[in-house]
Amino acid sequence: MKILFSLLLLFKLVFAGDATIEVIKQVDALPSIAVEDASISYNNTFKLQFFKALVADLNVLSLFNVDRYHRSTHYNATDVMVENKNMNYVLRYKMYEDDSGALNIDMKIIQEDAPVFLKSYKVSRQNIYMFVSHAMAFDVNKFMGEPSVEWMKRKVIFSRIVGPKKSEIVISDYSLSYQHVIVKGGFNLFPKWANKAQNAFYYTSLDGLIPTLKHVDIKTLKISSVISSDGMMICSDVSRDGKTLLLTMAKNGQPDIYTYNVASKKYKRETTYGGIDVNAQFMDKNRIIFISSRLGYPNVFSKRLDTKEVEQMVYYGKSNSACSSNGEYIVYKARETSNAFERNTFNLHLISMKTDFIRRLTATGVNEFPRFSVDGDAILFIKNYKNQSSIGIIRLNHNKNYLFPLKYGKVQSMDW
Repeated sequence: MKILFSLLLLFKLVFAGDATIEVIKQVDALPSIAVEDASISYNNTFKLQFFKALVADLNVLSLFNVDRYHRSTHYNATDVMVENKNMNYVLRYKMYEDDSGALNIDMKIIQEDAPVFLKSYKVSRQNIYMFVSHAMAFDVNKFMGEPSVEWMKRKVIFSRIVGPKKSEIVISDYSLSYQHVIVKGGFNLFPKWANKAQNAFYYTSLDGLIPTLKHVDIKTLKISSVISSDGMMICSDVSRDGKTLLLTMAKNGQPDIYTYNVASKKYKRETTYGGIDVNAQFMDKNRIIFISSRLGYPNVFSKRLDTKEVEQMVYYGKSNSACSSNGEYIVYKARETSNAFERNTFNLHLISMKTDFIRRLTATGVNEFPRFSVDGDAILFIKNYKNQSSIGIIRLNHNKNYLFPLKYGKVQSMDW
């Protein structure tokens, strides 16, 4: 019964398009920016597709009021277009295909009719254009002197439920514009990047008699079994050096947190509570946070790996079933209503471990599976609302949420 409840708790974490702004804070006037297309290759459909991706990325930066009109000009024109004369900045780019079929893009930022930044980009295939758009936005952000948005260039991996006991594991960019199905067929859940380089990942296979953790090398597509456990087997986090996994296993008939040494292939039980401990995340090398039922309902606790002491971290909410941490901050999922058997709203909340500060980050629907970016600048999460499954980005310092809807299926879990 405990394992069933734990699976239900974790499967609450179970259940592309242009970004849509969900929450906007009233802010001071932002500088304006317009985008001018000077492409000399490709058809109009692809030109507009790339333009929309770049405008979406510039919006997610949250630094500008971005003009959404698509206008064409010559790359070496001495003046910006008449419609853009009053803009603080103009970003002009030229797309062209070389003899090898590669996509090339030259970009310049123009301020007061003078170029102030120039850079060129090249990718081998046209269908990965969105990663060039993300790189351009990253460089614009850097030019503006803002904190790094390195997360924009990282890949997202997620499990998508497509039918009864059927799922796909998909690698995408953060906006879901690019999607590549890497594992198809069967029931495979909870993908987790194996390292910072994002060239391998883990996932849970539920196709056999015993839940099994699998490892996939993306370059060779070699799939190998790591460890199995009756009842439950989930890799909830990987240490920054990739050497240690945090697992949820039920080897003793109850879900507990284990550490797993990748090199030695040995595991160690970290929690021994006679109830439910799941979904552990690293806070630092020697400390974790996790979800436990030791208060009679799911809540967030922390534990040092070198001691048995457990500390309650969250005092707001009565069903806190997912969490992530960065520095002094914790983001967690909380049920907003009291009836556990009705359709409820689950929102994400941010707390500081040094103060009584609590900030609600979402407003409607079921918001779950929060994950901090490595730099703590953003939070990636899953939103299910009105039969629509989306991946969302929360820009904490700008108090803005952006949603990227999934075209079909439901996002079960993800990592970036």
